Amino acid sequence: MMVTTEPVGTLVRRWRERRRRSQLDVAIAAELSTRHLSYIETGRSRPSRTMIERLCEELEVPLRERNTLHLAAGFAPPHAERPFDDLGQARDAVRAVLAGHEPNPALAVNVRWELLDANRAMHTFLGDLPDHLAGPPLNVLRATLHPDGLAPQILNLTQWHGQVLRRVRRQMERTADPGLAELYQELAGYPVPEEPEPAVPAPEVDLVLPLRMITDHGELALLYATTVFGSPRDVTLDEIAIETFFPADRATADLLRALG
Repeated sequence: MMVTTEPVGTLVRRWRERRRRSQLDVAIAAELSTRHLSYIETGRSRPSRTMIERLCEELEVPLRERNTLHLAAGFAPPHAERPFDDLGQARDAVRAVLAGHEPNPALAVNVRWELLDANRAMHTFLGDLPDHLAGPPLNVLRATLHPDGLAPQILNLTQWHGQVLRRVRRQMERTADPGLAELYQELAGYPVPEEPEPAVPAPEVDLVLPLRMITDHGELALLYATTVFGSPRDVTLDEIAIETFFPADRATADLLRALG
C-alpha cells in the first residue's frame, strides 16, 4: 500500500486530470456541486468516506489507490489485500478458468504482469526459462521479450514488442502503479530487429495481431483475451487479470491439441 503525505484533495484532482475530466463533469456525475468538489480539491473541505468512494467510482480509481486516498483523508483503508492463495472461491474460480482452457495456454497475472498461476499448456512455454527470468516473481512480459527468454522464438518480434509497450503504457495510465514505469523502460530497451517483419497474416487472422512463435513442434499463431473480476472488494483481486490464448489458425489448434 502506498503511503502519501499529500492531501486527499490533491490526489482527487490528480486522478480527475489523469482521466481528463472537468470539475463540472465529475461533479454532475458524482452528484455534488462544482463548488464542493473545488473545495475538496483545494483542501477547504475534507471528503467523507462515502464521498471518497463516490469520487473514486466515478474516476475509476483502482482499489490500491483508493486506500491511499482514504489514508490521506485520515481514515483507515477499507479494502483488504490478501495473498492470492487466500482468496478462497475467487482463487478457485481463477484456477477453474485456467484448467478449463486446456489445451490452450492461459495464465493469471497481477497489475505488473507477475505470474500468479498458469495452466499446464502455459507451463510448457515457460518451463525452460533461465533462472534470472524464472523468478520468483516471474514477470511474463520480461520472459516474453528478453533475449534470453522467448524473444528468439517470436517471428513477429518487432510488432509484438510494440504491442506490449502499448499495453504497459495503458496500464500505467489506468493504475498509476509506480513499478510499471521501471518495467516499461526495461522492456523498451530490449533489442528488436531493425526492420519490421513482413506482415503476412492468414485471411482469418487479419482482424487482430497474433503472437507468432516457432517451437520444436512447429509454428504457432496465438490470439489473446484478458478477463478481470467484476466488482472486486479486495486489492489483490482487483489487480488480477486472466490472459487466455486462442489458436489463430487451424494448424495451431491441431498442434495445441496434440501437445495437450
